Amino acid sequence: MNPFKQMLKAAGAHPPVGTWISSASPVVAEAVGHAGFDWAVLDMEHSPTDTMEVLHMLQALCATKMVPAVRVPWNDPVVVKRILDAGATTLMVPFVQNADEAARAVAATRYPPEGIRGLAGASRASRYGTQANYFAQANKQVGVIVQLETVAAVERLEQIAAVPGVDALFVGPGDLSASLGVIGQFTHPKVMELLGRAAERAKAAGTPIGTIGDSPEVAAQYRAAGFDFIAIGSDVSLLMRAARSVIGALRTPGSEHVHSISSGTQGY
Repeated sequence: MNPFKQMLKAAGAHPPVGTWISSASPVVAEAVGHAGFDWAVLDMEHSPTDTMEVLHMLQALCATKMVPAVRVPWNDPVVVKRILDAGATTLMVPFVQNADEAARAVAATRYPPEGIRGLAGASRASRYGTQANYFAQANKQVGVIVQLETVAAVERLEQIAAVPGVDALFVGPGDLSASLGVIGQFTHPKVMELLGRAAERAKAAGTPIGTIGDSPEVAAQYRAAGFDFIAIGSDVSLLMRAARSVIGALRTPGSEHVHSISSGTQGY
């Protein structure tokens, strides 16, 4: 069974908590994988990550329990094919606007006759050609998450969710804030209301839905609203938050009296 779908099925009343990997670093990805997150998105849309870096991060995460999904930069069958051959088993496809686009995303992940994915005889996905019956089983093992990023897309939620092969939906507050005319205001009442209604409608449709927040407090609101999987920030944003906190503390008057900072790691 697909690892991401298996994780959602096993979660029950406790939505899995994830994050974004935007650094394109397999070392950071592996470290985050050991931090305790349930899942992570290896992001190719808003990061410098390329196909080889995805492959290296997937290799690094094999040593952790964190379940990876790869967000491709666009709904492009060529990119999808390369990322699946690199060994990704769950893809997130951005900016899906309607059922036709969702169907095209699914088709790109399936071998014929169910889709249009091209065959490669010795890819990492098939353990370099050593996995028996890989081509016969591959279609059933792939997970597809589609992103609804505009008001118009959310209005078509039920039609998109009904597309065979769409395993989950993802509604992020960032692009929704722009679509609603309150760009950058991720917790604006308009954004929060639309997110809440999307969660209710996805639940009625029987399709898992996820979102992302920038703090545990916001994530708790999403959990209460009924989201099935939730992300908090990214590796880069978490790093910057910790770095700015430390710098801020050291530059605060009286900080010369601070004798030690405990980070959970050995000193340098």
